[in-house]
Amino acid sequence: MTDKSRLKPIISRKTAKKPEKDSYLRGSFSRLGQQWFTPLRLRWIILITLSVTISVLLFPGILTKPADYWIGDVAARDIKASHDFLIENKEVTEKDREKAMKDVLAVYDFDSSASNVVPSVREAFAMGREQFGVPSHADHPNQTDQEKTEITSLQGSEGYELSKERFFGIIESAPDEKLFLQLVKSGFQDVVEENVIRLVTDALGRGIVGSKAMFKGQMERGGIVLHDIYSKKESLVADPERFYDMAGARSHIRNQAGELQERIGSSELAESTVRLAQLLIRPNLTYNQRETESRRELARESVKPVYFKIKKGEMLVREGERIGPEHILKLAEENRSLRGMNLIGRVPAMAILIGVLISVLYFIGAQSLRRDARDLLFAGATVLSLFVFMWAYNFVAEEVARGFPVFSSTALLFAMPVAFGTMLISIFQGMGVAVMASLVISVLASLITDGRSEFFIYFFINSVAAAYGVRNCSERVVLIKAGLAVGLINVLLSLAVQTIYGSFYSADTIVAAASGFTGGLLAGIIATGILPLIEISFGFTTDIKFLELSNLDQPLMRELMVQAPGTYHHSVIISNMVEATAKAIQANPLLAKVSAYYHDIGKIKKPLYFIENQMGGENKHEKLAPSMSSLILISHVKDGVDLAREHKLGREIISIIEQHHGTNIISYFYHKAKERMLSRSGKVTDVKEEDFRYPGPKPQTKEAGLVMLADMVEAASRSLIDPTPSRIQGMVHKIINKVFSDGQLDECELTLKDLHEIAKGFNKTLSGIFHQRIEYPEIVAKIAKKARNGSTDHLPEEDSGANKPEDKTEGAQSLKRLGLT
Repeated sequence: MTDKSRLKPIISRKTAKKPEKDSYLRGSFSRLGQQWFTPLRLRWIILITLSVTISVLLFPGILTKPADYWIGDVAARDIKASHDFLIENKEVTEKDREKAMKDVLAVYDFDSSASNVVPSVREAFAMGREQFGVPSHADHPNQTDQEKTEITSLQGSEGYELSKERFFGIIESAPDEKLFLQLVKSGFQDVVEENVIRLVTDALGRGIVGSKAMFKGQMERGGIVLHDIYSKKESLVADPERFYDMAGARSHIRNQAGELQERIGSSELAESTVRLAQLLIRPNLTYNQRETESRRELARESVKPVYFKIKKGEMLVREGERIGPEHILKLAEENRSLRGMNLIGRVPAMAILIGVLISVLYFIGAQSLRRDARDLLFAGATVLSLFVFMWAYNFVAEEVARGFPVFSSTALLFAMPVAFGTMLISIFQGMGVAVMASLVISVLASLITDGRSEFFIYFFINSVAAAYGVRNCSERVVLIKAGLAVGLINVLLSLAVQTIYGSFYSADTIVAAASGFTGGLLAGIIATGILPLIEISFGFTTDIKFLELSNLDQPLMRELMVQAPGTYHHSVIISNMVEATAKAIQANPLLAKVSAYYHDIGKIKKPLYFIENQMGGENKHEKLAPSMSSLILISHVKDGVDLAREHKLGREIISIIEQHHGTNIISYFYHKAKERMLSRSGKVTDVKEEDFRYPGPKPQTKEAGLVMLADMVEAASRSLIDPTPSRIQGMVHKIINKVFSDGQLDECELTLKDLHEIAKGFNKTLSGIFHQRIEYPEIVAKIAKKARNGSTDHLPEEDSGANKPEDKTEGAQSLKRLGLT
């Protein structure tokens, strides 16, 4: 029978080796058979689920259709305002707009220049003097009787009538026979012309309105706006007596007849001047209706609508109440914000904001979540569960406060125990991830409480404080102590918030302080109760679980003690070695110790194939081919992983069991195989080194590297014939140097300084185990014989002790390269 045929029933190398890059997924997805959920897809699924769910819960109105009511309907239930909003008071708004229009003064255009009258008068007088051949008489000479007779003979002639029509046409007035005849007789004297212009200009300069009654009515509103059409200047006039109407202007001119008679020296000329001036009077103060209406419309539009505010939670209509016009206004505004079409833009926008927030925090501060998909799934589930919890708590707080009007629902929000979420995240995923989660949770809590910044600060501080309080949790009582500490912090924060945003001397302050302390205590209690459920659901292992597993009365440890007592003793020694050293290299001592207990549990399956369990009996490997022996030794890693999963030891311990040999070579059987091949065919090329190496992966953490080194050092220490401190030191340094040179520590975080501390710790522990004792000749001979048989697990082909001078020289040089001397 060939070696290969003998190997098939025991183990297949193809199944023993697994790609190193997939090792972090084997514990989560391979068992579930969900290969479709790759880490990248899972990240997107969690991100989208979180963002959309939170956004929908923030706007629950998208899931329901608000009831429609009409005037006269009876409300089927109480309806309260879901948010603050404003309703326009149309009656008050319309009154304000009407008042604004009435307050706008009438606009009057004022032409004070008499620019149309003066040229007309001069043109008409010039035409008259030219038509009748009467020269200008500046000195007012008396006309002769012959001239008067000639003028009288012209009256009624065609030329006379045409001149009369033309004269009055120029001044735009109705013909006056008597007046024209007097002007002709007077010869259209300059003195008449100048006095007419003076009288008309004086009256127009003061202002003449067409209708005094309408003008007074507009004046009674507070005056008018006087708009000079030439200078474009405007002025406010409130005195109605300042201006003339047509009758007043003519009367004013008539009253100056006596003065004119004295000035001119002729009553007929004075009368002609007065009558002509009265004919030339025109209204020069005209109402600009278009401009006035335009200004009033502008004033109306400038009046802003008057609103009254509806507060969130205010009762809009009570059950059984009949719907009226005011109810319709309120319900219409409330339903407008609750309509799905109005929310359809808000939900995606909020989802984008939350998604970007979570993504940024994930890439910046939660790098550890990328190692295992379960970590990401747990963080996402925790955030989502906390949000749903906060959303439900907020609703319950409002209902409770409604039944107790002495305090508000805001005071009860301080009791919201959101800190239990960051406690769990800190325990399972570390302080860094917990701080990032605290930020997300605080933002969500602020959104639930209508964006109040004080609650963002409150929940962020107590969440971070809770995460810090349980960062090194090894006992369940630590959770309660952290909860009490958070409760005291909450009391201070709640009092500060009430002082700033409320009234310190009120019932709300007492309720807020009590709620804050209760919230912290509840956070610790809830975290304590949920902790075991999360360990079972997600396969996490905490220090509390490690303490339970460190009990040597565990079923698996009792079986190891019975089935493989040598391995049990070997594991206990290694646990002492790693526990004493882990703290010096910033590793988890409890994890390292428990992992050392269970790292070789796979030997339970075939205990007699390992030399520490043979108890001086027959060595079963003497009848097996070296390749067969190597595969039996290699199989204990896979068997250990299977047993660990069966007993739910946790992924951290399973990983260390899988990695504690790395890709080390089983040198004893490798060299034995080469010797056998050389003796048969004279060639050793058919012996492949990879067939005698463990499948790996190499250690990925400090704890895994520490267990590997302790395992090899402890196994090698059993070959020392005289385990003096110097020999132990040389042996330890040689093993560490060999592991380092072989690249077994390339993928873990151990530094040269850590290796130096490990060597010191191992030397101290082993020196205590192999203390000075009397050597008996018989025992020394047996130990020497056993050493010549070789260890079937770790022992190299030569003596591991620093017995030879050349070994000491080689070890010293290697240690210099490692920085250990």
